[in-house]
Amino acid sequence: MNREEVFAEHISKGYSCKGDHIIIGSAILDGHVFSEAKVRIPLKTLNRHGLISGATGTGKTKSLQVISEHLSEKGVPVLLMDVKGDLSGIAVPGTKEPFILERHEKIGLPYSEKGFPVEILSLSKQEGVRLRATVSEFGPVLLSRILDLNDTQAGIVSVIFKYCDDNSMALLDLKDLKKVIQYITEEGKEELEREYGRMSTSSTGIIFRKIIELEQQGGDLFFGELSFDIIDLMRRDKNGNGYINILRLTDIQDKPKLFSTFMLSLLAEVYNQMPEMGDLSKPELVIFIDEAHLIFKEASKALLDQIETIVKLIRSKGIGIFFVTQDPTDIPNGVLAQLGLKIQHALRAFTAADRKAIKLTAENYPLSDYYKTEDTITSLGTGEALITALNEKGIPTPLAATMIRAPMSRMDILSDEELSAVFRSSELINKYSKTIDGESAFEILGRKLQSLEKEKLSGKAGKEPVRRTTTTRRRRTGVNPVVKVLTSATFIRGVMGILKKMI
Repeated sequence: MNREEVFAEHISKGYSCKGDHIIIGSAILDGHVFSEAKVRIPLKTLNRHGLISGATGTGKTKSLQVISEHLSEKGVPVLLMDVKGDLSGIAVPGTKEPFILERHEKIGLPYSEKGFPVEILSLSKQEGVRLRATVSEFGPVLLSRILDLNDTQAGIVSVIFKYCDDNSMALLDLKDLKKVIQYITEEGKEELEREYGRMSTSSTGIIFRKIIELEQQGGDLFFGELSFDIIDLMRRDKNGNGYINILRLTDIQDKPKLFSTFMLSLLAEVYNQMPEMGDLSKPELVIFIDEAHLIFKEASKALLDQIETIVKLIRSKGIGIFFVTQDPTDIPNGVLAQLGLKIQHALRAFTAADRKAIKLTAENYPLSDYYKTEDTITSLGTGEALITALNEKGIPTPLAATMIRAPMSRMDILSDEELSAVFRSSELINKYSKTIDGESAFEILGRKLQSLEKEKLSGKAGKEPVRRTTTTRRRRTGVNPVVKVLTSATFIRGVMGILKKMI
């Protein structure tokens, strides 16, 4: 056999699958597409996570679209982070353009047009299914991670949650949290110190300011009721196609704190609610995080460690996570090491720094007798990518420069009329459209402060004397405040409920 025949057999054997799979495209060598050398991705490996990277305009979004469509066809629901606002076209069929038919003829696959069941989600005031979570559900541990608090400040947050538990005050949104902090540093200071020990006003001031920072980035829209149920991400239509849930994020590119808050909350909630699945034939849900650098851009080390832990362990729940970004070096090494499927579109070497980055990128891929990886990365055309995956036994596949098939759905956005039709057909918009502002810490403390003010005005209010009885002293010294927190429902919910299974 000549070199080309050996190459075709090498790729065909390396990407052979006995079980259900997705065909991404066909391998390329020296500019020739080998239609017999199909690049197949086993469905059972797509909970091993992945990376789609490459320069702007090289086809990352189309690769994401292709994988999402075929997952949906296989009955696997998908969540897409749509930062650029160009994914809504998945809801309607594409068109048979000449360049698409020519591409598919080279690949050796027929082309068909198809639209997919779509749900549009929103974190902000944009129209769509509103995603929210309550502060109580988020818990003191994750909240402290997001606010980037030190150990002392994080301890105060745990005490705040414990105080609200003990006094039956729900923490639903950020105004509840701010009201409690104001109360415990002013009128309620003595009350809190008697029960839980002294807390520095400078620390509570820092926490308050960081909450305001989160609020200004849109946290006031994210925290509240009705909380989103992650089971609603895992629906299928009447034909058995998995829903493609598109989260519109076009207005939060300058709000990385809100983006990372949502992502960490979502991943922790999915991990916490989903049972252990074992070795599945296909994932339960696949999440694509476009512009993934937004998560890691301003993340603290503690937050990065948290994300890395979740990525390592969430695959056992049948959940796959794909990071989509321009430069693979945007992804921390600890996370990058967990990614089984890598799709590398072209990178451009305009500067010395670019060449260095390309060299580092090339080192993340298997050695090949057919490609000099550094050179190939810079010479790939639009819609072409270097691919390596895991076979059905979990062994890395050979490196394959691949011509990727075209999406079946529209490679453009929906018109306003088409988008309105998607909203009208939604089963979730009405469920989550109304903001519920139930009685919580804000209202309870508001009434308490009003009552104290009335007492002062009527002359009945006086400073309550400290009763230095044996009982009071026992309450002060018999139970250590740290022990009170560690044995509370707050600790069980915030740590055991979310992190216990991940550590």
